Amino acid sequence: MKSEIHPKYEAVVFNDLASGNKFLTRSTVTSDKTIEWEDGNTYPVIDVEISSESHPFYTGKQRIMDAAGRVERFNARFKNFGKKA
Repeated sequence: MKSEIHPKYEAVVFNDLASGNKFLTRSTVTSDKTIEWEDGNTYPVIDVEISSESHPFYTGKQRIMDAAGRVERFNARFKNFGKKA
């Protein structure tokens, strides 16, 4: 590997704004904002809108789409489309 061309890979805290959970991992992203972690060390913190802690796919709280209602609305909206007057 060439030296001095790769970004620094350091410990970072990700803060999920939706759920309020924080987790420590390693990443190449940086931030001026810092937080003191449970181990007493200070790490950069990155705020994210959504993570696996709050994403509906991972939490099992997905919205169920009403497909039948959508089809009925579409058909009602375009029922006379293409007919000659």
